[in-house]
Amino acid sequence: MSPIEVSWFSALCDDDYEFLGVPDTALQSSWEHCSDIVRAADRHGLDNVLLPSGYTLGIDSTAFAAAIATHTRDINLLLAVRMGEMWLPQLARQLASIDQFANGRLCINIISSDIPGEALDSAPRYQRTREWMQVLRSLLNGESIDFHGEFVDLELDPPRISTVSGTCPPFYFGGFSDAAKDVAAAEADVFLTWPDTVASVGETVTEMRGRAQAYGRELTYGLRAHVIVRETEAAARAAADRLVSKLDDDTGAAIRGKSLDAASVGVQRQAALRESATDDGYAEANLWTGVGRARSGAGAAIVGDPDQVAAKLEAYRSVGVSAFILSGYTHRAELDLFARYVLPKLDHAPLKVR
Repeated sequence: MSPIEVSWFSALCDDDYEFLGVPDTALQSSWEHCSDIVRAADRHGLDNVLLPSGYTLGIDSTAFAAAIATHTRDINLLLAVRMGEMWLPQLARQLASIDQFANGRLCINIISSDIPGEALDSAPRYQRTREWMQVLRSLLNGESIDFHGEFVDLELDPPRISTVSGTCPPFYFGGFSDAAKDVAAAEADVFLTWPDTVASVGETVTEMRGRAQAYGRELTYGLRAHVIVRETEAAARAAADRLVSKLDDDTGAAIRGKSLDAASVGVQRQAALRESATDDGYAEANLWTGVGRARSGAGAAIVGDPDQVAAKLEAYRSVGVSAFILSGYTHRAELDLFARYVLPKLDHAPLKVR
C-alpha cells in the first residue's frame, strides 16, 4: 500500500482543554498557542496540519495561515475555508498568495456550513458549495471564468498571482448528507469522514468510491479523529477518564450547540455512535466516544498503547483510509506523545493529489 498522510490539528477555534468543558486561558486560541502546536508538528515530521475555521470562537484561520506559512518548513497547511463567506475572486487571490508564502504547501479544507448570521436549507447550501468549488478550482488553475449559476455569476480572468505549481491545491471535504456526498464525489480530492467503527468507515469508503466513479473520478479518503496514547492501555484509558472527569452534561451540550454544523447529519451520526457505546464509552475496541460529549464534529478518540493505536490506524487503512487528521487534549502534549510513541511505527508521507 502507498504511504499514508498523518496530520495534526491546531486549535484555532478555542478547542483545547486539559479537562473537557473547563476553559483555560492558557489554552485559548492565540498566535502564541496555536503557532506553537503547528511548529511542533513541523519539527516532529508530521505531513499536514488542519487550521480550522470558526466565527464566534478563536482567531481567523486565513490570517493565521498566512502568518504560520513563514514560520514552518516542511509541513502542509490544511486551511479551512467556508464557502460563501468571502468574495470569491478575492479568496482565490488570498489562497494563491498563502501558497506562495508556504512555497507550495497549501491544502484547502472546504467547509459548507452556514455563514455566520444567515441560514440556508441543506440543498441550496450545498449547491452554493458546489459552485464555489468549481469556480475556485478554475481560478486557482489559472483559468478564465464565464460562470452563471444560482450563487456565482462571474466573468473574469484569473489574477496574476498563482499558486507555486500553477494549479489548484487539493480540496479536502466531508459531509454525510446525500447532497454533501454528491458534491464531494464530483468536486473534492480528499473525502473526510469522522470517527466511526472500522466496518462503518469501510462502508463509507465503498459508497463514496461508487459515487465518484459515476462522475469518472477517484478520491482519496481521510479520517478526522482524536487520539490518546500512553505507554500502557490502562494509562491511556485512565487519561481518557481524566479528560471528562470535570464535565457535566449541560456544559457539554452548550459547547456542542455553538457549532454552525451542530444539526448536521454527520453530527447526528456521532451522537448515535455515543449512544451505541458501552457504559464506559467504547464503541468498539480502542474507539472511545467520550470526546463527543463536549465537542460538535469529530467525537471519538483512538485510545490505547502505542501498538494498539498504530494497529487501529492500520485497520482504517485496510478499508481504504490513507489520510489521518488527528488531535488530542491538550493538543501540544498529545502531539508530543503521539510523535514519540506512534509516528515511528507508521509509513507516512504527504499525499500527492494535485
